Amino acid sequence: MSGSRTYILFAVLIAAAALLFVGDLLIGTTAIPLGDVWAALTGGATSEEYAVIVRELRLPKVIVAAVAGVALSASGLQMQTLFRNPLAGPYVLGVSSGATLGVALFTIGAPIIGLSGNTAVMAMGTTGMAWLGSAAILLLVMMLSRRIRNINVILIIGMMLGSTISAVVGILQYVGTEESLKAFVVWTMGSLTNVTGEQLTLIIPIAAVGTLLSVAVIKPLNMLLLGEGYARTMGLDVGRTRTLIFISTTLLAATVTAFCGPIGFIGLAMPHLARMTFRTSDHRILMPASILWGVVAMLLCCVVCDLVARGGVMLPVNTVTSLLGIPIIIIVVMRNRNSAA
Repeated sequence: MSGSRTYILFAVLIAAAALLFVGDLLIGTTAIPLGDVWAALTGGATSEEYAVIVRELRLPKVIVAAVAGVALSASGLQMQTLFRNPLAGPYVLGVSSGATLGVALFTIGAPIIGLSGNTAVMAMGTTGMAWLGSAAILLLVMMLSRRIRNINVILIIGMMLGSTISAVVGILQYVGTEESLKAFVVWTMGSLTNVTGEQLTLIIPIAAVGTLLSVAVIKPLNMLLLGEGYARTMGLDVGRTRTLIFISTTLLAATVTAFCGPIGFIGLAMPHLARMTFRTSDHRILMPASILWGVVAMLLCCVVCDLVARGGVMLPVNTVTSLLGIPIIIIVVMRNRNSAA
């Protein structure tokens, strides 16, 4: 595609992200004028109520949404290129399943050991167990990848691990209490509102490291487009590249999952949207394009949730991301089917 068109598209996406970011601060169950939002952010004169809403509720939420968009889109693009599979997403290695198992073990086991009454402990325990579960699956996949050269076999193993974990989680749900089941189901629906300012100081650095790793493997990703065999002949250390991609994906996807719950379809759909709009397979363009589309999509989901909340209904973020992402995946599948025909 022409360079001017690329710059225009990037400018449009950046402007859309900025407008949605501001819109998310303005829109909610309580409408706040732009002047008061600015005063709350800069320490100017505004009501204490507005200051608390903007600084402690809305600002952390929109920052988390933007970070989630970056993390899931970048990890999804890496997985689709590594596995050469258009339906691979950030959770294909079992990262989400590992997090789900960790949360299920904690939320269902907490009432047994008397922790369910402490909100702070439950929040920290849920996040910590989600991260540990994801990390455990990553270590297992990385150990297997050292022995298995065929990337498709690793993909199948990741899917089987996910299915096995789903069976174990099903058993835990069957034996759990009503309270623990409710807590677990709420977590699986995803939420951007439970992250505090203190937790952001942990999320942002981890996501930044994962994003930097995804940028560092842009050239290897371009080499992998024609397959691992070709990449090896070009001098690429495929094993090292796999490891970097696995670590990047886990840092990004596991962090978002741990703090926000499993958020579906953003990591799967946004790389395809970037390919369709920018009409290129060059990861030097696709990586920032996917990231920007992810940010725009997540901020748009925030706006939709806030608008619906004015009617008294709180939508789980997963429902909105699914409604946004599923049509894109259907279009991709139909286009690939037509191409094959």
